[in-house]
Parts: sequence; C-alpha cells; structure tokens
Amino acid sequence: MWVHEEMIDGEPLTEIINRTHENVKYLPGVQLPENVKAVPELADAVRGATILVFVLPHQFLPKILPCIKSSLASNAIGVSLIKGIDFDENGIVLISDTIRAGLGIDVSVLMGANVANDVAKDEFCETTIGYTVQAHGRLLRELFHTSTFQVSIVEDTNCVELCGALKNIVAIGAGFCDGLGYGSNTKAAIMRIGLSEMWRFCEKMYSGVKSETFFESCGTADLITTCFGGRNRKCAEAFAASKGERSWDDIEAELLGGQKLQGTLTAREVHEVLLRVKAVKEFPLFEKIFAISYEGQAVESICALEAIQ
Repeated sequence: MWVHEEMIDGEPLTEIINRTHENVKYLPGVQLPENVKAVPELADAVRGATILVFVLPHQFLPKILPCIKSSLASNAIGVSLIKGIDFDENGIVLISDTIRAGLGIDVSVLMGANVANDVAKDEFCETTIGYTVQAHGRLLRELFHTSTFQVSIVEDTNCVELCGALKNIVAIGAGFCDGLGYGSNTKAAIMRIGLSEMWRFCEKMYSGVKSETFFESCGTADLITTCFGGRNRKCAEAFAASKGERSWDDIEAELLGGQKLQGTLTAREVHEVLLRVKAVKEFPLFEKIFAISYEGQAVESICALEAIQ
C-alpha cells in the first residue's frame, strides 16, 4: 500500500502503520491485516503488481502515473475507486480514462454505498464494479467480494463512475438542508431531483448507459448514504450553518483531518462541462449548488423550488 509519507508526532506514518497495523491519521481505531505493508516509495509499491487499486484524490494522478508506468507489470490491470471527474478542451474526462491513457491498461471502476469507517468495521454493505472486459470484472469480484462486502458487476463503467462522482454534488445540497434546519421532506426532494439530474447527465454525456445501473449500489444506495452521512454532507451542513460566511478550505481543515472534500470540486467541474456543451439550464440543481458554493448565492436559495423543478 503506497502511503504519502508524513510525520505524526515525529515518526513517519508508514512506520507507524507497519508497527501498529493502524492508520492512526486517516482510519484510527481500525486494525489492518498484518500482511498490509505501508510503502513510502510509489515505484516500490507497484513493482510487479498485477492489480492496481486507485484510491486517492484525482488531482494527484498526473504526477504519479509516470512513476507507476515505469514500474508497471506487463499484464497489470487497474480498478479505480476515485470519485470525481475532470475535463479538457473536448469536454468531460473520466478518471478511469485518465488512468487508461496514462498507463495503457484496462481499468474497471468500483463505486457504492461504502462509507470507509463502516466498511472497516465489517458492517454489511454492497458495492458495484463496472467493467469493460468481462474476465477482469469477474476477477475483481472474486478479489473484493466477502460475506459483508457484497459485489455486483455490470458492463457499464461510464455510468458507475459518474454516479460515484455526481452523488457528491447532491450530498452538498442535502448538507445545505441539514445546516438550515430543514426537515426530511425538503431533503428527500433535493435527493429525488438530484437523482434525476444524475440520470440525465449520464445519458447526455455517454451513449449506452443502462437505466438499471442506477438501482445498483453505485446509484440510489450510494446517493442515500452520502446524503445522510459522509464528508460532503457534513461540510455542507457547516457551510450552511454559517450562512456561507465560512470558507470551504476552513471547513475542510477543521472537519476532515487531512482528507479532501470532493463534492464542491465536482460541482465546479460539472459546471465547466455544462458551460461547454451549453446545457446549464438543463441541470438547475447542479447549477444551484455551484452558485451557492462559489458565487455567493444565499444558501436558502436551495429551496427556491420554482428554480429547480
């Protein structure tokens, strides 16, 4: 397991993990299996590996992919758990596409209602793996599937990946509702509208999206759990409680302990994509969340329902 090295009370984090079998900063209180070894050098971690599991903020990929490629096994495949999107001059770019282009390997995606702390406690949950090569999808299911972590596989990587990213935007809206003290009716409305926009965004950007994928764990289940828990809802609640006066950076630093807030970043990325394809008015909730987050619109405007029907 590659770990970006940092000092914790004067000791390297990798050494703490290997000595105590606990990630004391990012997953405290959870015992890791003794065969998990933290490695500070990325090239050492990936050398000879035939399956690469990507779990990090996607902003770091351009820096690390060349290092990975130089040590890559010839028969390696990848699976991305990264929730986010990017864009270039041609429009939307999926994170799995970035990895495929950078490494020249097949990449599947894993998304679902998988809040890390609950997974680490072995509480029952499900997840979805989207694949392009069926044999790779079956192999990854065998790797990840357990009695408490149930895996389904679907040949719909684009939809699975987009669901994992877009639900974080909706969770920001749900957090706004919580911070304003609104009840479950309002939050349910935001979630329903959000799911509808997720569906329409996927279909607009990619052909061949399967409607049944939205009923997998990567779809409705992940949306539900993220809107009731998780870092995006939590930070948006704090933002709304301050009436938008606190900065996202300040909230992130206080509440996330070094982890990154993805929902606001994805809202900005989606906004840029919608501008380029001239579809801003087709996704009023996504745009409302962007405007509140970045343009100073009042948090209370999340409930200007006539603007988001």
